[in-house]
Parts: sequence; structure tokens; C-alpha cells
Amino acid sequence: MTVAWVLGSGGLLGAALCRALRRSHAELFLPAARICWNDTHKFDAQIAAVVDAFSSQVGAEDRWEIYWAAGIGTMSSSEESLAQETRHLAAVLRRVESTPRLMAASGAVVFASSAGAIYAGSAGGIITEDTAPTPTTAYAREKLKQEELVCSFALANGRMRALIARISTLYGPGQAAGKQQGLLAHIARSILRNQPVQIFVPYDTMRDYIAADDAGPAMVATLAAMQGEPRVLIKIIASERPVTIAEIIADFRRVSGRAPRVVTSTTRLSALYARRVQFQSIVFPGSGRTSARSLLVGIDQLMTSERAAFARGPHWIAR
Repeated sequence: MTVAWVLGSGGLLGAALCRALRRSHAELFLPAARICWNDTHKFDAQIAAVVDAFSSQVGAEDRWEIYWAAGIGTMSSSEESLAQETRHLAAVLRRVESTPRLMAASGAVVFASSAGAIYAGSAGGIITEDTAPTPTTAYAREKLKQEELVCSFALANGRMRALIARISTLYGPGQAAGKQQGLLAHIARSILRNQPVQIFVPYDTMRDYIAADDAGPAMVATLAAMQGEPRVLIKIIASERPVTIAEIIADFRRVSGRAPRVVTSTTRLSALYARRVQFQSIVFPGSGRTSARSLLVGIDQLMTSERAAFARGPHWIAR
């Protein structure tokens, strides 16, 4: 049996991972209390207890999987807040490493990273796993440090595996409103409130959007395909169907029946993103294949969810 623990299970990707793992018949581990991410001293004590509880759920013949989807940083986050995320990740890995029950079993750590950030300085063309990282922000550089932590952990422990999932731009129902990202959710909510949509990049900017409920299953399937070897794998998780901002606006017009009121401007972050991004995974290309969900279908599902949340009243936005 597989026992899986998703850190960040309340978030967009984490919730999708939980759904995918349940469908794969994994046994989900759920901590008894919410983790105190904002208090370092409480976090250290709490994570020790949580890892011990997780290990007690893993039987002698079981295998375990830990999915890290707990990052809350963005391209505009401060270096200190990003460094705190890295300290949290390191603390979890240290505690796992010092737990004999987990070290005696076969285990894996799956880390959700950001393809858009890590390849933000790419000069163009198709980006694959062979493309060298080109970070342009502290956020991207910290993600690379976190990836290295996970890879080093797996390589230092003989029965461990690590999957680094470099994910393109995520979207889906339930995306947090307070996080300064999520263009599709921002457009949907602006349409429902008849408010202008602020866009900070040109209309011909090209991005790869993947639904969280496509990304989650792709991560679970890729890990399942890593039967023993390789011990460490980096894989791009993307729809591989890039679209322009103009195409996104047109899709929202088709779904909602009205054109979003767009206001364009620039910020200090505008120049930090590559203008045209196209991803293609060449690592286990069949194992983590995403569903055939088109962006138009995904936007329709997003609008349906946001419309229902909007109807429930203003309290829905406080996530």
C-alpha cells in the first residue's frame, strides 16, 4: 500500500493532488491540526510530531510518498519570506531522515516547482528538461535551491526517490484570491463584478496554462512510472499548448457572453517574464501526459465555479 502526505493540501495544486491520489487508491495521511507555517518555533515542534504521526501510519510493507505543494511565494515575494519556505522544507526533510521507520521503507518526495519562473530568462524556442535554467528573480533562485535540497535528500538515502515537477502556469476553481497571481481567476472574478481586468504584459505574450486537475494526476503518474530508476527526475508538467493573452480574452468572451474590460499597464515584474513561452517534456513523455482538456473547457469550468462562489456572497473570497 502507498501512504501519501500532501503538504499544502488546502491549496489549488494540493487539493488536486489529493483527488488524484484518492483515485490511485493511495491512503492519504491527514495531520490532526493545521501546520503553523508563520511561526518558526511552533513549526519546528509541530513538524516533528506530524512526521512521527505520518511514520506510524506506514507499515513495514508499505511505501510512502510526500508531496510538497506548500509554497506560497510569488515572483514579487521578499527574499526573507522565500528563505523561510526553504527552511521549512529543509526541516521536514531532516525530520524524515531522522525517522528510522521511514528510512527503512521505500519512499519518495515530489516537489512542485515553477517552470515559468525557472525558465523566465529563456531567449525563446521550445523549452525542455534539457534547457538550462535562466532565473530572473529571487523567487526562481530560491526554487532552484529547494529543488537541490530535495535531490540531495534522495541521493543521500538509498531507498529514496525524488521527482521535481516544474509546472507551467496553474489555474482552476478555488484559486486563492489574496495571492498576487492567477490571471484566469482574476479575469473571471472581474467579469462577474463588472470590474476592469488589469493586465501587465502585451496581448501577444504567450503562456502555457494547465488546469490543476490535469497537473496533479500527471505528477502522480510520473512518480508511478519511476520504478526504481532513475532515483532523481526533473520533469516539466505543462499542457504543451501555449496561448496568447489575446486568445485568453477571446475565450472568456465566448464563455461569458461579454468582453472583459481590459486595462493594460506595466510593473517592475513585467520585464522579468519571457514574452513567449513554449514547453515540451522529453522525459517520460507518455507517463505524465495530461488530459485533453482544452483551455476553453477549463475556462468554462472556472467561470462556473466562480459564478457559484460569487452567488454565495462576499465571504467566499477570503480563502
